[in-house]
Order: sequence, then C-alpha cells, then structure tokens
Amino acid sequence: MAFPIHRPRRLRRSAALREMVRETTLAPSDFIYPLFVVEGRDVRRPIGSMPGIFNLSVEHAVAEAKQAHALGVPAVLLFGIPNHKDAQGSQAYAREGIVQRAVREIKNALPDMLVIVDVCLCEYTDHGHCGIIEGGHVANDATLPLLSQMAVTCAQAGADIIAPSDMLDGRVAAIRSALDEVKLTEVPILSYAVKYASAFYGPFREAAQSTPQFGDRRTHQMDPGNVREALKETDLDIEEGADMIMVKPALSYLDVIHRVRERVDVPVVAYNVSAEYSMVKAAAQNGWIDGDRLMLEILTSIKRAGSDLIITYHSLEAAKLLG
Repeated sequence: MAFPIHRPRRLRRSAALREMVRETTLAPSDFIYPLFVVEGRDVRRPIGSMPGIFNLSVEHAVAEAKQAHALGVPAVLLFGIPNHKDAQGSQAYAREGIVQRAVREIKNALPDMLVIVDVCLCEYTDHGHCGIIEGGHVANDATLPLLSQMAVTCAQAGADIIAPSDMLDGRVAAIRSALDEVKLTEVPILSYAVKYASAFYGPFREAAQSTPQFGDRRTHQMDPGNVREALKETDLDIEEGADMIMVKPALSYLDVIHRVRERVDVPVVAYNVSAEYSMVKAAAQNGWIDGDRLMLEILTSIKRAGSDLIITYHSLEAAKLLG
C-alpha cells in the first residue's frame, strides 16, 4: 500500500516553517495590562497571591505604564483602591479620587497610551458590593446614576475607554447617556457584558480589597453553566451602546469567547483573570511546569478562541518574550 501523498509533518520540520504557517499569533499589541492604584507615596506593595503584581501609588503606576508602553503594550486597565470607603462608594466618582488622579498622571506622562478605567463601586464601598445596598441587596436602578458619575469623572480626567464591570442591568445605556450629556460622545464603552460569578477571582479580591462583607455577587454576575445567557447579555449591551464586548474569565470560558466572536462584529476582549495567572505562577515556582511556555500557550488559546484583545497580568513578561 502506497504511503499517503499528504504529509502534514512537512510543515513542522523547522521553527521557521512552523512560524510561517502559524494560524494564530500573539503580539504585545494584543495585551491590556491591569494596574491596582492606591493612595500614598512610594507604595509598591506585593500582592501575596499574585507574584509579580503590586498595589501601586500613582507615581509607581506611571512607571509601570511606561514600562508596558516601551514593550509595545498599548493600554492599561486601572482599578482604584481608596483610603476611605463608605456605603455609597463616594470616592469612585470624586473628581480627585485615586483613579481619576492616576488617569491624569498616566495621560500626562504617556499621551499615546490608552487608559481604560474599570467602572464599578466594589473597591470603593465599605460593604464590598458593586452598588448601593437597599434591603440587604444591591439596588440596581439606584446604583446606575453613581456608575454614570464615575464614568463621567474618569472620562473628564482623560480616560480613553470606560469599562463598566458591575453587571447591573441597564448600566451601559445609563453611562452612554451620561457621557453624551456632557459632550463626551467620542469616549467608547468596553462592556464587561459576559462576566461570570467565578471562583477564579479570588486573588483579585485581595489585590483590589473588594471582598463582599456579606453575601456574594451571584444575583448580578452570570451562572457558569450558561452560554445562551451570555449571548443575550452581549446583544443587550450592544443595543445599549457598547462599542466593545468583554468575556470574563477567559480560560474556562473559551467556548463562550468563540460563541460571542461569532455573534458580533465589534471587538471582543477576554480577561485572563487573577487565579488563571496565579495558578501558572504557583506551578512554575514549584518547578512543575515551564511557566513561560504555558503562559504563551494559554494566551494563544484565548486569542485562537476569538478574542481580539486580552487583559492579562502576564502582559509585561509575555511582551518581553514576544518582543
């Protein structure tokens, strides 16, 4: 019996051939780098559950953004952690709040770097929930004006993109209306349209100091078993004015990323979240895996699933390897 004429291994026999025919490629321009900004001066506090990631005072956040920019990473995503927290999350929308100041300083230092702001109240409330509490529950409609105020003050400070992560109903429309009302019509919205109630957020809660003081977030974040609901949330947010759509987490939701990518014509962003990062770091530190190789394989899988951009704590190290 003659050997088959097709030999797929022909195109795998050298690194140059493999690279030439590779279907999915990564570049530093695919990444968005999250930063956790805190009050104070000269603060660079390690986050124990996320090796290599820090709580940063504003000047250190600027330095970190400069490093990312130099490596070709086009954007940072800012989370603010204030010294003062209250039931209304008032520092979230204060004009001189921590995240608003960080936006101004990064844009002053790096006018060409895109600054995205996570819009949610959980880091700013003393109860750790994503909105104001009424009757022991997050009050959806009463919270929307506060999220809108936060979006406006951040955009006025210079934020290039507003990214609401609260998962409350109607918040994209409310934020779009508020931005348009103050003539910030050109500021796009990157909606956390598909955000699951996930155990993969554990290390983030330490980094952002946003652990709920009671209950959980399952009444507004999505059930991990659902994908049709993800498509519904995507459709609704685009109807309300979202310019980009996010799926969070990424690694256990590659099928969801793929379904959303097939559904929409707007850019799709995936969030390679804290525990996805921390598991790689912990296993690498124990010598169980090749950390760099696994990191790039995971990031490639997220892009291959259909994500146009990836929010990842690996941004700097991945950019260095790819550079």
